[in-house]
This record gives sequence, structure tokens and C-alpha cells, in this order.
Amino acid sequence: MNLIQSTTITLLLLLTACGPNEDEMYDSGYSDGYATGYNTTCEIRATLINDYDNDAYRQGYRDGYAEGAIDCRRSGR
Repeated sequence: MNLIQSTTITLLLLLTACGPNEDEMYDSGYSDGYATGYNTTCEIRATLINDYDNDAYRQGYRDGYAEGAIDCRRSGR
């Protein structure tokens, strides 16, 4: 393996290791889901989100959506 190949592989490994962890993805999904659940249930406005292909994000989104909808109903809007 030459120096260029070795450097390229090292850079790729470093870049993939810098992505968000599971807790961060869950929190991001929860935040997006909460806003969507609240706004949709209260008929405030449509909320567009990014649909990540990540299990933690999707679980956070589902949990956040449910909590947002519950909070909307509790607010009496």
C-alpha cells in the first residue's frame, strides 16, 4: 500500500467516525417529531423535516410526535 492509499483510507475512517452518535440522532428526531406532532395536531402549520435513515432518529421522531400531539391537546388549542 502506498502513502496516498494509506492517507486516503485514514481520512475516510476519520470522517466516518465524526458523525452524530445514537443519542444525538434520537434527540434530533425527537425535536423534529415534537414540532411536527404539535403543529399538525393544533393545525398551526405544516412542518417539513428531514427523514434520516437511522433507527435512533426514527424512534426519537415517533416519541417526539406523540408528545407534541399530547401537549397540543393539553394546551386547549
